[in-house]
Amino acid sequence: MQKQSEYDNKRKKTLRWGYLFAVVALCVFVLFIARIIILQNTNVQEIKDDYINKNYREATLKAARGNLFASDGSILATTVMRYDIYLDFKTMKDTVYSNGIAALSDSLSKMFGKPKTEFRQKFDEQKKHKNQYYTLVRGLDFDEYDRIRKFPIFSKGKNKGGFIVDRNYKRELATSEIGAGTIGIDNGELKAGLEGAFSKYLTGTDGKRLEQRINSSQWKPIDFWKVQEPTDGKDVYTTLDLRTQDIAHSALEKQLIKFEAKHGTVIVMEVATGKVRALVNLRRTEDGEYEDSYNYALKDNIEPGSTFKTISLLAAMDDGFIDENTTVNVGNGVWTYAKQRISDGHGGGTYDISDVLAKSSNVGTAKLITKYYADKPQIFLDHLRRWKLFDKMDIELPGIAKPKIVTPQSKRWNAATLASISYGYSSNINLLQLTTFYNGVANGGKMLKPLFIDKIMKDGKVMYEAKPEVMVNKMASEKAVKMMTDALTKAVEKGTGRSIFTPNLKMAGKTGTARFEYWLPGPMKYRASFAGFYPADNPKYTCYVMISEPNTSIGFYGAAVSAPVFKEIAGKTFLKTPQNIEKEMLVDRKVNLNKMVEPNVKITVNNKQMPSLVGLIGKNVIPQLENLGYRIDYKGVGRIREQFPLEGTTISKNQRIYLSLQN
Repeated sequence: MQKQSEYDNKRKKTLRWGYLFAVVALCVFVLFIARIIILQNTNVQEIKDDYINKNYREATLKAARGNLFASDGSILATTVMRYDIYLDFKTMKDTVYSNGIAALSDSLSKMFGKPKTEFRQKFDEQKKHKNQYYTLVRGLDFDEYDRIRKFPIFSKGKNKGGFIVDRNYKRELATSEIGAGTIGIDNGELKAGLEGAFSKYLTGTDGKRLEQRINSSQWKPIDFWKVQEPTDGKDVYTTLDLRTQDIAHSALEKQLIKFEAKHGTVIVMEVATGKVRALVNLRRTEDGEYEDSYNYALKDNIEPGSTFKTISLLAAMDDGFIDENTTVNVGNGVWTYAKQRISDGHGGGTYDISDVLAKSSNVGTAKLITKYYADKPQIFLDHLRRWKLFDKMDIELPGIAKPKIVTPQSKRWNAATLASISYGYSSNINLLQLTTFYNGVANGGKMLKPLFIDKIMKDGKVMYEAKPEVMVNKMASEKAVKMMTDALTKAVEKGTGRSIFTPNLKMAGKTGTARFEYWLPGPMKYRASFAGFYPADNPKYTCYVMISEPNTSIGFYGAAVSAPVFKEIAGKTFLKTPQNIEKEMLVDRKVNLNKMVEPNVKITVNNKQMPSLVGLIGKNVIPQLENLGYRIDYKGVGRIREQFPLEGTTISKNQRIYLSLQN
């Protein structure tokens, strides 16, 4: 019985504990159900607003803008990585801090040239307050970042050393020879130049990441949670040739300095394609230097002066009113037409048609054009319309000005207007449009659209390649175009352009000397121009040079001021061994092209051993490796900083190679 009693007692005790456990489990279950019901009836948005949105945010990860290249592959503008360094003193282990702070302060002192006590005092204070996002330094380049991350404490990384890195992109120009006015800008609000023109290709797709609030003004990125990786922009190859650009820049700058001019422009266009190989705009700053900061070639319309005579006379040639046998008596070089006095600066007498251009006769041009078109000026103006001289050019670059030419429908039109138009007044046209016209003459009468883009590439693949675009298929008859070419050639050989004549390179062109703001009191202001192409018998390049407001006491005629620039550009871009050109014109003072264009190093894989790639230019190396059958995964632009597998590692075909690039 005693045993039975002990058994019953144990059984009762066990049952009590069982019941107690069941009751507790039931209570927990009821609380769990109640919690679910409460949550279902709670304002989740309120919790999100009160906590999540106040302590976390989705921030933008900027995509790298694509590179802007010259036609030969030289970089004009590139996106480089910049590194901002922050410190999390709360995460930084106490033992790591105490053991390494002295050495870290010493290393930072040597790197930044500040007393190590300054770093030690700041860090001790921040460690005491457990600052989770202390700004140490911003804007480091890769070499500086690579150095600082190996310092004591920092080498422990983010979780032990509290070392936080924020990477940002910065746009930088690679050469001073093509300045801000040509390369331009795209800052989101302002678009200008090449950067603005090709922004839709250069701009990538931004990514997103999560950031956590540290205090009222600081947010710390949570690197392990990236919502969306950014997609970098495409690379754009422009039509600009860096060598031609530098030659044009140097020639123009020298002449601007010599004549103390206010500003100047040079455009060089490839005849067969319409590709703009050089575009230089220089203006004088307050300190007397010249900088490329405004695109006069596109944004300003000007009265072109005598370079317009080519346009006027080609119209009359095409209509058959004038030919090689046409003559015009300019008298003593002064003529009054519709109460307007027209004068020449070069003698008088009877001129044939080539003399009218060669001697740049205002009287001769006005007499011929008014003789045939005074009663029906619309026929003359229709030629200009056909040559797109009334239209705003449809080009990639933003900000181009629309031409303005006075017509009979304008209140400004009078009996003398047609004569004024014929020799380059009563019309305002941008220099790119005038260059395009001359290029059409050089191209046998086929006018091509100016091109500034050569191709677009992404990850080594050509996404788009520009082709010549015809604006006017036949500007004039073959006879008229040849007659004009011969007349422009004579203008260089025997006319106003004879100062630049060289027997080694046949050139065709027209000088221009235009007054402007002539209605204002004060000294006369002039624009000196020269427009033409070379070689005259088989044109390859068209060039327009304009220099504004030269010092008139030194010189102001197009033949003296602008023509020498044309000659220097022609001699240095076309002739391998230029002759009959001043020695100083042959000196390249601006750019060492061998340094700017690095030769392509040939990559070989011997005995399946991974070669050393560090320091080589990625755009040269990556296509070679892909052609050898390897898969390449790379980030960044510029030179290769890191590679995996390492040099000497055995690799096999179809193996993936990881590369980290950075300028």
